Amino acid sequence: MFRSATLKLTGWYLLILMSISVLFSAAIYQITSTEISIRLERLQTNLQTRGQFPARAPGDVFRSGEEAEAAGHIILGLVYANLLILIGGGVGSYLLARRTLRPIEEAHEAQSRFSSDASHELRTPLATMKAELEVILRDKNTTKKDLEEVLKSNLEEVEKLTRLSEMLLNLSRLEHGKLERSIIDIADVTNDVVRRFNLPKSRLEVRSVKHAVAVGNEAAVSELVAILVDNAIKYSPSNSLVVVTLSRQGKFARFDITNTGPGIDADILPHIFDRFYRADKSRSKRSQEGYGLGLSLAKKIVELHNGELTVTSTPDQSTSFTVLLPNSQVRISKI
Repeated sequence: MFRSATLKLTGWYLLILMSISVLFSAAIYQITSTEISIRLERLQTNLQTRGQFPARAPGDVFRSGEEAEAAGHIILGLVYANLLILIGGGVGSYLLARRTLRPIEEAHEAQSRFSSDASHELRTPLATMKAELEVILRDKNTTKKDLEEVLKSNLEEVEKLTRLSEMLLNLSRLEHGKLERSIIDIADVTNDVVRRFNLPKSRLEVRSVKHAVAVGNEAAVSELVAILVDNAIKYSPSNSLVVVTLSRQGKFARFDITNTGPGIDADILPHIFDRFYRADKSRSKRSQEGYGLGLSLAKKIVELHNGELTVTSTPDQSTSFTVLLPNSQVRISKI
């Protein structure tokens, strides 16, 4: 599809270019021919005045011959020039068409992959629920306890579908909408998020080095912190400590989320923000609980805030996510 579109767009670019080139060539030919005719006429007049041309010499024949020869050279030069423009313009038009359509093609491919992955992720819980219900219906010796277990399992799958649909909707809203911004206190937002996890300080701790505010959307930043904290808790031993450090770096509000655990292999790091990407080999056994959308959503939130999200990891030691959010007004005070 895009190959055909590229060729069509190349043709249109080349048509426009050659139309302009032909028009300029015609104008150049007309102007040059007129100038040559005037100069030859002046030359003929000067020669006749000096007596170097017989009074009845076929001056018009001389001028016509010179004009025809000059016109021939001009036409030949213009033809060569237009051929070069045609060849160079064809190559340039193709490259320009490719460059123009490339972002659209990449977006189309990404959308296709996203739709395929989303469809797969949505089918998996539904298939599980269907299989469990079919087994129960076929089993004539089903007990009340069996029914309760199936219903409980189905409720868990429904909750997974709900979380998945919420993430997909959030991604869609972020990609197609604009965030309302205000000055937010990073410490307040972070503490509110941490309280919702209801974990002891031996498991989750917030450390404020400097108090900073950032310009952003409070709900989106809250979602960002929740995703990163949840990710750090999910992929670390239950008896380890997850630390959220708040600080300021230049004109940016900064927070780091660090955990100890399996870490992430270097060859996997570039892909962790891809949608539906899950690297089971370098993650904990709980990696199957996620859908590979959380970090993608976090990345999108940071991008919409013109910030930066980076990750460093040492396998079998620790992983640290760093977020920088720009701000126009930063208050600094020791806490």
